[in-house]
Amino acid sequence: MGARFEAVVGPVAHGGHCVARVGEESRVVFVRHALPGERVVLEVTEGTEGDRFWRADAVEVLEASPDRVEPPCPYAGPGLCGGCDFQHVVLPRQRALKAEVVREQLSRLAGLDVAVEVEPVPGEPPHETDGLRWRTRQRYVDLPGGRRGMRKHRSHEVVEVADCLIAGPPATHVVDDLEFGVDDAGFWQVHPGAPSVLVSTVVGMLAARPGERVLDLYAGVGLFARFLAAEVGDPGLVTLVEGDRRACAHAEANVPGATVRHGDVGAVLSALPLEPVDLVVLDPPREGAKRAVVEAVVARAPRAAAYVACDPAALARDVAIFAEHGYRLTALRAFDLFPMTHHVECVALLQPAGT
Repeated sequence: MGARFEAVVGPVAHGGHCVARVGEESRVVFVRHALPGERVVLEVTEGTEGDRFWRADAVEVLEASPDRVEPPCPYAGPGLCGGCDFQHVVLPRQRALKAEVVREQLSRLAGLDVAVEVEPVPGEPPHETDGLRWRTRQRYVDLPGGRRGMRKHRSHEVVEVADCLIAGPPATHVVDDLEFGVDDAGFWQVHPGAPSVLVSTVVGMLAARPGERVLDLYAGVGLFARFLAAEVGDPGLVTLVEGDRRACAHAEANVPGATVRHGDVGAVLSALPLEPVDLVVLDPPREGAKRAVVEAVVARAPRAAAYVACDPAALARDVAIFAEHGYRLTALRAFDLFPMTHHVECVALLQPAGT
């Protein structure tokens, strides 16, 4: 730690950093605050001689990328707040970097060659051109005297923050003029345009028909289920599965007439009768749905499954499991729901081969 090296930065990698190689052993270093093609001085922040790779910050830029800008936030940079990864990058290039990551993960983990474009969110707040003030919920560390701070990257150390530039007004929990009940601490997308764009994408991809049966997994408070119930014409055809008990209570009120089941998604599916369904929505946490859930889905032979993913690696792993069972990726959209960070939201459509 603390050693400095001069290096030419290589491609972007999943996690908000780029890859570089240093030393006679050409050791891999994951570098933050850099851009592909730049020549930088990097300082090692994690790693020992015996490690397979190191982590580092670019502390000096010797040859800058044309896509580099001065970070708008004074707390963004080496040794400062760890909340944003790409404040030093112009917004269009941020989206291009995220697209490269999604494409690379699908190639490496699912064996797919897929064209990817990360789209801006329609109807963003006034800062749509600069990627700021979009986050409707923010966590801070309380400091003495009523001050607040945020943690450094991969650290418990705190940086005092007077104003987080990606923080915006609180969420309204309204989608296309429909109000949803949500706990104060419950899950709701943090970008104000996210619920609408995700609903329209999922509903459009699935193209539900009247009378079809729907299974909504990791259903939260019923965001997707409520709109799909309207599409199939009967909420009684919709079953929601959600692990948070309070979210289930809200889902029952948000989607009256639907069946709401509380519990671990894999455990609930294994206990349910193995009856066919027509459509499935999966919106799993960052680690993905994993094999047991994917296999429980394909065992019900849906004609289409929409997978909402906040982590491209987890998505790619689960897409590969779907492929083992004859389901192929037929559509993919990616959205920049988290500007200035490395995070990206994808919606994938999976259908039986030959569809």
